[in-house]
Amino acid sequence: MIKNVTIGRVILERTHYAPQVLLPMIEAAEAGIALEGPLSDIVAKLGFDSFMFGMSVCPQINHDSQIFAFTTLPAEWVYRYDQMAYVEIDPRILKTRDNPIPLVWDSRSERGKDKRTDAFLDDAAANGISSGFAFEYNNMQFVRGVMVLNAANPVIDEVRRAAIARNLGDILLLGLYFHQIFRKGVIERGATPFSRGAALSHRQRECLELAAHGLTTEDIALKLGISVRTAQFHFDCIRSKLGAANRQEAVAQGIVQGVIAA
Repeated sequence: MIKNVTIGRVILERTHYAPQVLLPMIEAAEAGIALEGPLSDIVAKLGFDSFMFGMSVCPQINHDSQIFAFTTLPAEWVYRYDQMAYVEIDPRILKTRDNPIPLVWDSRSERGKDKRTDAFLDDAAANGISSGFAFEYNNMQFVRGVMVLNAANPVIDEVRRAAIARNLGDILLLGLYFHQIFRKGVIERGATPFSRGAALSHRQRECLELAAHGLTTEDIALKLGISVRTAQFHFDCIRSKLGAANRQEAVAQGIVQGVIAA
């Protein structure tokens, strides 16, 4: 089962710019206390219901990137999201990809585009995800990070939009402070990805099978009708689950474990 990694004790530099609302998370990190509780309280104060943070990282030299994540959402939803390959159609991911502008979204405005997106929105709504905020950030070492705040309300009206605007500084700083905590408490300490040992999804097995037959990432993306970036994400997940350093090792492990045919 996919579950949160344990974040080690992290001491952050205190500045005058740290919002009061974030102090419980910062203090919990300094004490080595689990962050799910403080995060849930902070997210509620900012007007949302749940939190998700993910990053695609090269954890060691000579290793390809793997997926690391942390969330206050139930593990059952995280597992389902992975198995259904929702990353391919999730508007929170698609609309923040390579875009520095934060996204405020709701399910009402996303409906009607195609049946698969509508099915995702229905499934997400059943798990308390119908609107929210998403923000992608990148840097030279820890690339492709995203923070998502979710709410059950399917409509972001003008009152709600104004409230998000008022809290925007604190929301963005939540992502930046958590990124620092996660980097120091998980990545730099060599923790394993949250999905290590979990079963590959149908889409991930497809990607691995095609790679075993010599197809490149670009070939696989074209064959499956997805973006190259999404195909790369699937391989990040595959390496994370199998504990593989690169694609060739993932293919070899997939064959040995009987995940794919030789």
